[in-house]
Amino acid sequence: MGTSTLNDRPFSLTFGHMLLLILALILTAILALRWQATLTSLGSFLVDSQPPHQADLIVVLGGDFWGPRVLVGAELARLRYAPIALISGPPYQGRPEGEFAVDFLVQKGYPRELFQVLALHTGSTIGEAKALRGELARRHVKRVLLVTSSYHSRRATIVLTLFCPGVQFISVPATDPHYHIVKWWNDDSSRQLFFSEWSKILGSVFVAYPTDLVSRLFGFAMARMPRRAATSRRTGAAVLSEP
Repeated sequence: MGTSTLNDRPFSLTFGHMLLLILALILTAILALRWQATLTSLGSFLVDSQPPHQADLIVVLGGDFWGPRVLVGAELARLRYAPIALISGPPYQGRPEGEFAVDFLVQKGYPRELFQVLALHTGSTIGEAKALRGELARRHVKRVLLVTSSYHSRRATIVLTLFCPGVQFISVPATDPHYHIVKWWNDDSSRQLFFSEWSKILGSVFVAYPTDLVSRLFGFAMARMPRRAATSRRTGAAVLSEP
């Protein structure tokens, strides 16, 4: 008479197995019926829009020097939500991009004294955040109204919050005609922006920020080593000089 093995026993579903199977079927049905709502939620996540509050500074990110971004920033400055609007951006035709923006806004009737320009030599959001980190610290800024395009607003807020610790960023984005939340998957421009922004968010959070953090910590440790060595030498010399 043979010995019974696990493989010989008939498989029977327990109550737990049945419950998991039912939940899986329900979840599949919900996703099948509500896939459009799910995709719309993912698309709307990219837009971080908050009501404006009084702040130390308005920051308009580069990339749109005579369009909705700078106009939103100018209007916030006109309404005195902050003393000035700082317009950043890389060079364009030999001049800082922000200078073109200021000229454009002055032509629109905004006072020139509402604006300052931060000239950068980078075209990436992470590069911009690194440059702003020092600038915001120099100005002792603690709260910023952040202006960028709608589809870029979530990534910009995440990146600046990570790379500029100690500063609160309130996102007040400008509407962008190239991105539509509703049925973004049916529009070529919206679809490209959706996948680009999501991939860059993941890359920023899981690759760029940890790399920058480790680099800064390593640099801080290396900078302290000469001071520690000098202190040790002074201490040793003092001990040797004692009678």
